[in-house]
Amino acid sequence: MKLSEIIEKQYGMELLPDTPVYAMAYVPFQSEKAKVFSPDQGFMLGTMYPALNKPFYGKKCGDADD
Repeated sequence: MKLSEIIEKQYGMELLPDTPVYAMAYVPFQSEKAKVFSPDQGFMLGTMYPALNKPFYGKKCGDADD
């Protein structure tokens, strides 16, 4: 059985909306077997799931001298 089928059967909802709204964040359900960080590392990174770890490094626009 696919994860999307399990979610629909168990929770009565779809994995992601049929018509997503632009600029809205959607976070898919994590698999029960997904890799996870240690509690300390997850706390520091803001997520327990490596797949959701998307650090923002912030860069300036334009030339390197900006």
